[in-house]
Amino acid sequence: MSLSFQIIPSATPRSASERESILANPGFGQHFTDHMVAIDWTAEKGWHDAQVRAYGPLTLDPASAVLHYAQEIFEGLKAFRHADGSIWSFRPEANGERLQRSARRLALPELAVDDFVESIRQIVKIDAAWVPSGGESSLYLRPFMIANENFLGVRSAQKVAYYVIASPAGAYFKGGVKPVAIWLSREYSRAGRGGTGAAKCGGNYASSLLPQKEAVANGCSQVLFLDSQEGRWLEELGGMNVFLVKRDGSVITPELSGSILEGITRLSVLQLLRDRGVAVTERRIDVQEWIDGVASGDIVETFACGTAASISPIGQLKGPDFSVGNLEAPAGELTMSIRAELLDIQYGRTPDRHGWLTRLV
Repeated sequence: MSLSFQIIPSATPRSASERESILANPGFGQHFTDHMVAIDWTAEKGWHDAQVRAYGPLTLDPASAVLHYAQEIFEGLKAFRHADGSIWSFRPEANGERLQRSARRLALPELAVDDFVESIRQIVKIDAAWVPSGGESSLYLRPFMIANENFLGVRSAQKVAYYVIASPAGAYFKGGVKPVAIWLSREYSRAGRGGTGAAKCGGNYASSLLPQKEAVANGCSQVLFLDSQEGRWLEELGGMNVFLVKRDGSVITPELSGSILEGITRLSVLQLLRDRGVAVTERRIDVQEWIDGVASGDIVETFACGTAASISPIGQLKGPDFSVGNLEAPAGELTMSIRAELLDIQYGRTPDRHGWLTRLV
């Protein structure tokens, strides 16, 4: 049985002028809408008390399980305003299914996909005025689940809360899409075999922060992680999946290994490439194949993909003792073509032939 949401409008929403000022230059993850979704879960009652209420601080006991044992998961997706004013989301069911997989791995309760999609619809409906228009702007949606039972002891919590917050987002690349430099981390791993790498949980991102600082210190915007066992096979970037385009037009990407997050954008790019008849292979890729391939000209384009940036061209791969690629070279033709096609689908500018869009408002 689907949940019923109680709507409690905010008594102090931002004024239209304040909202418009924010939407004129929202950045990313800096501002939040007037409302949030909250749903409670207990072992006795299951999911209950679904609310749309004013955005505001959470009250957590110092013994709350999430603060000590990191029992939490999250998702990230966007709401897009189309030219006719309607608002749509891109493959929210896939995000709901991934949240369920993450919940299983972190011993959290699974939220029904229908309730997940409805939670997205509810916050976008009440805060529709916060969905920007023009360019590559959108409303970024952050569903998350935390264990909030108060106890000390290593066991799964019997009390959990699910929330959705929303943040207007401007274009990821200001001034146009430009290739980025990637730092190869040989000292640190993002996740290990049998760990939580395939789940979208905060610990995976926390473990990427130190190598990310190392990347920035070396003039790079992202870090590339290798497998934790041999330190040679490509995994993913700190928050994005990676693709390599070969000279013969074929494309390769690391296969899902249990320690790689199954990106929704990754899944969509694979489909769009295959729609074009591009030979796409998911397999283990030795980092040396990337390095040697760029040097020899066998690899002609590389790009990363994820919800925030959509598709980002990679111009250079660097490490402590090497550098391949050229940041001054233009982004690859296939990279930019696939990026444009994906965005055109998301913004309703081209037919949604796979039924990926869900209307929210």
